[in-house]
Parts: sequence; structure tokens; C-alpha cells
Amino acid sequence: MIRRRSLVAAGALLPLAARAQGTAQAPAMPAPGRRDWAAQVPQIRLGVLGGESESDRLGRYEGYRKLFEDTFGVPARMFFASDYAGVQQAFGARQLEIANMSPAAYAGVWLETNGGVEPILVTKEPDGTTSYVALMYVRADSGITRLEEMRGKAMAWSDPNSASGYLIPRAELRAAGINPESFFGRTGFAGGHDQALVAVLQKQYDAGVCWSSGQGDESKGFSRGVLTAAVEKQLLDMKDIRIIWRSRPIQNGPIVVRSDLPAAFKKDIVDFHLALPAAHPDIHRAVERGSAVGWQPTRHEDYAVFVDMRRAEASERRRRN
Repeated sequence: MIRRRSLVAAGALLPLAARAQGTAQAPAMPAPGRRDWAAQVPQIRLGVLGGESESDRLGRYEGYRKLFEDTFGVPARMFFASDYAGVQQAFGARQLEIANMSPAAYAGVWLETNGGVEPILVTKEPDGTTSYVALMYVRADSGITRLEEMRGKAMAWSDPNSASGYLIPRAELRAAGINPESFFGRTGFAGGHDQALVAVLQKQYDAGVCWSSGQGDESKGFSRGVLTAAVEKQLLDMKDIRIIWRSRPIQNGPIVVRSDLPAAFKKDIVDFHLALPAAHPDIHRAVERGSAVGWQPTRHEDYAVFVDMRRAEASERRRRN
């Protein structure tokens, strides 16, 4: 079972220990050149989670991919998964070296590989925090103004491996005494955050859940997240939806590498990302989008609550079956 303190203690979904970088100067971008670790890592395969069209992801990540090649002197390849499970499975098959994952997806692949992956970096916000929130939204014309009015209604979960789009809302609802299995009249997986938003706007579901900074101008979809991107692409006018619930802060998803990779490789990847915002701001903005200012080191213990949640969900499925 999930330890109750993991869900109800103040700030339970934030990291176990704060490790702010303070005013320390970011390391310089690693010097270009082929590394000794290239004998064990002859190419860098980068996993990218689903949620966008492949053309959008290609446009955002091409500069990032090429910079890996130019810096480390080995080919870099992008692996575009259609959903969270695709990246998890690729890690399990040792077909990836690195990916930026959701907290829940990381916990899932960590369990599936018996600790075969590790988090090395987490996104940092301008105020020094490393967190986001889950938001539940409905159509503005739905007449639904609060969570209690979702009883018997249709809920679109984003993906079974999403923290904000599935695991966190379900865990917090259960902690509040609400059984998601009986509270909603109908639930389903939309196939991603963007797909869930479209399904709600098209009246296929009454509500959806997505990730967001929860900070900044709400009329612009806040400072970063699914709604921000939809507003920027002119796919959403925030006047068309209403936010009816938000979670506690959730630790941002980590940059993950395989545990069996050389320590020198991991250090180069850490230094590469810590230097990226200042050295290549355009590439950093394209990859991160929104308000993030960089990364800071993280560790497995910061995601232990998500491992607990994955285990609890698996136990609940076994109980229902």
C-alpha cells in the first residue's frame, strides 16, 4: 500500500531533500571530442515521449540531437514513442541511453528493470522549485464548477503511465475518500495529454487531467505545460475550459539514463545539460518550452512516492481481477 504520509503530509510530492544550486556558476559545455566511453556507448539514443505530432517533435529536438553529435563525436538518434509505454519498453530492451520522462513513467521503468535506470537531472523553475501540478479541467459550458459535480460523469485519463494525467489524481482522490472506480460514471485513456484535451473539447468526455506549472497568467494557459502549448499553437482558448481541481506540487519528471552506462558518460550528460541554457538558449527553449530555466541534480529517492503509487495501482488491479 502507499504510505499515507506520502500522500497527505504537506509537500509530500516534492523531493525528499532540496538540493538547490544556489549561485554556483554552471559548468562549461563539455569540450567537443570523442570520449573513451564511446567504446561502450557507440551511439546516443534519445527517447522522446508521445503527446505531439512527430513533425513537431522533430522540429523541437533536431538542434538538441545534433548538439550531442557535435559535442561527443558519436551518432545521436531520436526515438519517438507514440506513448509513455514505448519509452519504458525501449529502456527495458536497452535500446535507449537517455530520455526525459514523467515521474510515473520513470517509476514504472525502474520497477520493470529492477533498478536498471536512474534519474540524474530535474527541471528547475525560475523560483528555484522543481515541481508542477495536475489540473482537472472541464468545458466552460459544461455547467460543472467543482470536483463534486463530476460524480457520475465521464473522465478522460491521459495515459496509464502519466503522473499528472492518471496516478496523482487517482491517489489524491483516494486519500480524500473518493473511489475513482465508482465516483466517475465512465473513464477511459485518451492516449496522451493533448488527446485528452481534444476529447473533452469535442464532448467525448466531461473532464480531463493534465500537467501544468499552475503559475503565471491563466489566460495564456499558465507559464508552461499542456495548456500553455495548446494556447501557443492556437488550439485552445482558455475561456473554453474551466479548472475545477489541482493537485499538490509534484516533482518534475527527470532526465533518465540506464544504470549500466559508464560513470564518465553520466557526468558528461549532466555537464551538457547544466551548461545548455546559457550556452545554447535556443536549443534549451525548444526542448523545454515554457518557464524552465535549467536543471539541477536529482536522485531516485526523490521519486520513491511514485514507485509506491505504481505498486499500489498494480495491487488494486490484481484485487479487481
